[in-house]
Amino acid sequence: MPSSLRRTFAGLGVACVLTLTVGAQTKIVAPKNNYAVQDDVKLGREAAAEVAKELPMLNDQRLENYVETVGKTLAAAIPPEFQHPEFRYTFDMVNQKEINAFALPGGPMFLNRGMIEAAKAEAEVAGVMAHELSHVALRHGTAQATKGQKYQIGSVLGQIAGAIVGGTAGSIISQGTQFGLGAAFLKYSREYESQADILGAQILARAGYDPRQMANMFKTIEAEGGGSGPEWLSSHPNPGNRYEAINREAASLRVQGNANTGEFPEVQARLRSMPPAYTAEQIAKGQAKSTPPRSSGTSARTSVNVPPPSSQYRTSSPFSFLRLNLPSNWTEVSGGDTGITYAPEGGYRENDGKLEGVTHGFQVGVTSKGSGNLQRDTDQLVSAFAQSNPQLRRQEGYSRETIGGRSGVRTTLTNQSDITGQPEVISLATTQLNDGRVLFLVGVAPQRDAGTYNDVFRRVRQSLQLSDR
Repeated sequence: MPSSLRRTFAGLGVACVLTLTVGAQTKIVAPKNNYAVQDDVKLGREAAAEVAKELPMLNDQRLENYVETVGKTLAAAIPPEFQHPEFRYTFDMVNQKEINAFALPGGPMFLNRGMIEAAKAEAEVAGVMAHELSHVALRHGTAQATKGQKYQIGSVLGQIAGAIVGGTAGSIISQGTQFGLGAAFLKYSREYESQADILGAQILARAGYDPRQMANMFKTIEAEGGGSGPEWLSSHPNPGNRYEAINREAASLRVQGNANTGEFPEVQARLRSMPPAYTAEQIAKGQAKSTPPRSSGTSARTSVNVPPPSSQYRTSSPFSFLRLNLPSNWTEVSGGDTGITYAPEGGYRENDGKLEGVTHGFQVGVTSKGSGNLQRDTDQLVSAFAQSNPQLRRQEGYSRETIGGRSGVRTTLTNQSDITGQPEVISLATTQLNDGRVLFLVGVAPQRDAGTYNDVFRRVRQSLQLSDR
């Protein structure tokens, strides 16, 4: 359950919206490609398996969750014309010191630990990820292979993986392939780099990040490389005036919301607490190995054993003006003037008698004020929850629902549980009270149990009776 809900409801926040001067954004056209989309998926899956075998994977659940959160937000912002339902975007970390990141056809992305350690802000990391996602969405890997068909490629898999990965990893994956195209072919063209810069900037803005941060990160990459240049530049050549071109495109874009998770300082601190990452030389000499799977490092990520909701219901009155029916095996686990939480045994965690979080349950709350516009007030409520729950995301728009005989709205949110570390689904419904305040109803359950619990939450909402007239 969102941490803001268990800390009572001190006030409502408003999401920040960064606006740049808006003009006409650049139109991108995907290059010619003789391969089917399914070929991208197959090649990327096979190449990803090779990467996982050859490179030292970090295998830290906390960090994997973080990059996946950022990555999924960006993937959802890819323009519809470049969305491919067959693609599956995944995000993994490599325990390597050098700055590098690469994405394979079909969606698998790998980020070197050194990339995140060198960045100055989450938006810089997101900038590199958006650039890589653009290569995937525009199918640059197989488009590159299409250009090279005159060379009679003997191993398309090795050619594509080697070209995209670049650096030490690329040379490892390419060993034994028969394409023999030379170094000039084994990297993205400057044309494709320019396309990925521009589309990446557009994705960043659509997702809620400042696209100018991509340009800042590329400056960092070039500065870190010194005379030889970091691994990333070996497969991503500067198309010319990169910094200026990205900033010029950024001036035509509007940043839609604020996607920053607020977790970046914690992520960098976690990396600093680990043993040093392997160097490219150590990896090439076979001296590196993947880190054994590591949990998030907090006692909050635990499994829970919760009985299913009872089919028998009982009536409860969390406020003097409100009654509703709840499963008989749910009890009040916290209460106050602004909110009451109900949960089954095992569906919540306490510390020194204070509620810390809920994995399964239902909450009834009242805001301190309202604007008279229910949808706007609900937006502000979601923004307030998101301030202390950076992985909270809204999955759908609002639908109309009658609550206590009054007009209300409902939406679905997703989050990562503070207790289990697993995805959870949150059902949020609101209606307005006669004194102008907003009544909100929140049901939370693990994603895997969402179907069952959504039926229960709906029944609880339908039972609600109001007497504040």
